[in-house]
Amino acid sequence: MPIKVCSWNINSVRLREDSVCRLLSEETPDVLCLQECKSPEDKIPTEKFSSLGYKYLIASGQKGYNGVAILSRLPIKEIARRDFASLEHARHIAVNVDNKLNIHNFYVPAGGDIPDRNINEK
Repeated sequence: MPIKVCSWNINSVRLREDSVCRLLSEETPDVLCLQECKSPEDKIPTEKFSSLGYKYLIASGQKGYNGVAILSRLPIKEIARRDFASLEHARHIAVNVDNKLNIHNFYVPAGGDIPDRNINEK
């Protein structure tokens, strides 16, 4: 059975809740990966998503410029959550979808803590 997955750097899931609902209604993905949610896990709006059939949510939430979440119509189970840069930023979550597929959702911001515009100049 094919599984349709969408990914979106949402840049605030709470501000774009209606846009997420429109995407879920129009594109009907089985799984939606969101990055840069900018929300603690308990503040992610779930009622409208659930009413559209997306009753499964696993998130690594954080206020500010981080946070990732995975919404699904199919059962999902968290399998990993990593802090690759040791910055305590919520930028990764991994789930198993319906005992068939593992999905890793990453938020990788552009740039970094140290400006490197001239990295190739000598």
